[in-house]
Amino acid sequence: MILARELWKDPRLVVASHPTYGLDLRAIEHTHRLLLKLREKGSAVLLVSEDLDEIMALSDRIAVMFNGKVVGIKESVKTNTQESV
Repeated sequence: MILARELWKDPRLVVASHPTYGLDLRAIEHTHRLLLKLREKGSAVLLVSEDLDEIMALSDRIAVMFNGKVVGIKESVKTNTQESV
C-alpha cells in the first residue's frame, strides 16, 4: 500500500532500498513489475539491494561498493553473477 501510494504520481526519481525484503513471492513479483513500469515511463530508479538476482533482473547498470567506495560499474547485460568487477 505504501509503495502504491508513493508511486501513483509517476515520480522522476525513486530510491528503492531493499524493496522486496520480507515480502512473499507474489508481492516481490508485483514490486518488480511496478519498478520496471516506472523505468519504462521514464522515471529513474536507484535500486539498493544485496539480492543479486533482483539486481540483475531490474538494473541497467550495476555499481559495486566496498568500504563506502564505488569499486566498479558495469552494464547488467554485459555481466553475470560469476564475473568479478
